[in-house]
Amino acid sequence: MSSYRRHFATLIAIAVGISGLVIVLYAWRLPPFRSNVETTENAYVRGYVTLISPQLSGYIVEVAVQDYHQVKEGQLLARIDDRIFAQKLDQAKATLASEQAALDNSAQQQRAAEARIASSQAQLDSATAVSHQAQADWARIDPLARRGVMSKSDADQSESAKQQAQSLELQAKAALEVSRQDLETIKVSRGSLEAAVAGAEAAVKLAEIDLANTRILAPRDGTLGEVGVKLGQYVTAGTQLMAIVPPDVWVIANFKETQLTNITLGQPVSFTVDALDRRRMTGHVEAFAPAAGSEFSIIRPDNATGNFTKVAQRISVRIAIDSDQELAKQLVPGMSVVVRTEPKEN
Repeated sequence: MSSYRRHFATLIAIAVGISGLVIVLYAWRLPPFRSNVETTENAYVRGYVTLISPQLSGYIVEVAVQDYHQVKEGQLLARIDDRIFAQKLDQAKATLASEQAALDNSAQQQRAAEARIASSQAQLDSATAVSHQAQADWARIDPLARRGVMSKSDADQSESAKQQAQSLELQAKAALEVSRQDLETIKVSRGSLEAAVAGAEAAVKLAEIDLANTRILAPRDGTLGEVGVKLGQYVTAGTQLMAIVPPDVWVIANFKETQLTNITLGQPVSFTVDALDRRRMTGHVEAFAPAAGSEFSIIRPDNATGNFTKVAQRISVRIAIDSDQELAKQLVPGMSVVVRTEPKEN
């Protein structure tokens, strides 16, 4: 009987040992329990959450939406008191009109200067003709005066006429040069006037942008979160007013680095959503993160110090959700999911 008990105890010990070994092999996913199917509970639904903030400071005079409303791109969400910005726009337009008038006046001055140049040129041509005539007269009278054929008073009068004609010609040349310099001065000053007009036009556009920015519009279609802004509240540039969540969602699954061997791009996956009674949905692997999650943390771990314990890092895998599923419309960012990759096809 004792021999039977010893034999029975030995069998039990062997069975316990084998069971323990099987449990260890299963827990560590070692052969014969190794599989190319990977699972993780470290996975969540993600989406684009757009925070809405004003670009200006002022008092809120209208809040056109409520919590969790559906909105369309371009829909009015809230409005800032625009009276000051409307006056700034009017002021900028008045400055532009003044600068434009100065530029137009410069154009008129340029046309007048060009006309004066033409007039001065005509006067010079007339003075030149008179000077040539006086010189010709003196050329005929001078020999006669030398021979005594003509009286000295007539000769002096002819010489004086010649000198006066030459002086008038020089005066006409100087007047033409002055007119030309006046035109150049107008052209040079016109460049600064054109720059002033361009600056005034830019100021008008900036004022128009500021006035338009008093109307806070939805940047895209989506669902609002909690609307934090209140009527009469004073807001500054960058104040968070509300958030818009577009319908586009996906799953981010954080697999251990040791699991990535069995995961490839395009591989089909299935997942269950805790909030949807763990009903099964499908998708496929779309992309892998370029680095482990620890590399994106604010304080990165430094393993080059003291004692070291090896820990499997997590790599984020983006999973696209198949669109032909009715449950996909109920997914919202932040939901917890359990992801399971489907077996690879051989």
